[in-house]
Order: sequence, then C-alpha cells, then structure tokens
Amino acid sequence: MTISMYQASVPAFVKGLTNLKAILEKAAAHAQAHKIDDAVFVTSRLYPNMLPLSKQIQIASDFARGTTARLAGTEPPSMEDNEKTLAELIARVDRTLDYVKPFIATQIDGSEARSITRQVRGQPRTFTGLNYLLQYALPNFYFHSATAYGILRHNGVEIGKADFLGSLD
Repeated sequence: MTISMYQASVPAFVKGLTNLKAILEKAAAHAQAHKIDDAVFVTSRLYPNMLPLSKQIQIASDFARGTTARLAGTEPPSMEDNEKTLAELIARVDRTLDYVKPFIATQIDGSEARSITRQVRGQPRTFTGLNYLLQYALPNFYFHSATAYGILRHNGVEIGKADFLGSLD
C-alpha cells in the first residue's frame, strides 16, 4: 500500500488546523469565563526568547497554506500577521482551512519530485516536493501547533493530548 502526496498533506493540515481551532476556541471560552484579557494568551510565550502564541498560529497557518499551494505548483495567497485577539486567530485558521480544503488529489499527487525553493535561515534551500513535505513543512507545522498548545496549557487552559490529536477517525 502506498500513500500519496495528497493523503500525506491536505488531510493532515485540515485535521491539525481543525484541532488548533478547537483549542483556540477553548482558550477563548476560558478567557471569558475567568475574565482574562485575550492579550494575555495572544502575547504569551513559553520562554522569553520564544515567539508568542499569535506568531505560532500564524506560522502554522502559513505552513499549511504555503505547502499545499507549492505542492500544487502555485504560490499561496499572503495573509497579514496582525491578529491581536483569539477571535482573530480563530478567523485566520478558518481562512486557512477555507483555502486548503478545496485542493484535490490531482492537484497535489505527482509532486514528489517537484523542485521547491524556500529561504531557510536566510539561505535559499531547494527541496524535492517529498522532502519539503516530510522533512521541512510537516515538522514545522506540528512544531508550531504543539507550541501553541503548550502556551495555552501553560496558561491554564484545560486542554489535553486528546484536544491536540482530535478525533481518531
């Protein structure tokens, strides 16, 4: 049995973004119930030299949107990084889902050998589509999603591993 580039990308991004949206919604409910200003969560970090929650969500969103587009041979639409509330971060995830969900297998499959060049640590790096997806994009997407989860959990939002993983359908 083989797995296609589409199967390894779009459904993974959709599931991860859906779970990310759910934990952001739990954070918004937690903030409202405990009368906590959204900015506390949005600007929170796990450590002073790490990026805040807002940037973690923005980067995860960018990886899902950008990877899907590049595997399909197109450039993704840009999004401004200006979210200041949990509602705005949720809306960004929704916009990303709206962009990624319509892609179909015929747009992505066959991209294993496609040449994709990206800036990595300030230097151009050329990947094959397969290496880009498996060794760069998915690890980055999950790193920033998990860090967002960690920030919210650290700040008292009642979420657990099941929230990060979502349903196991």
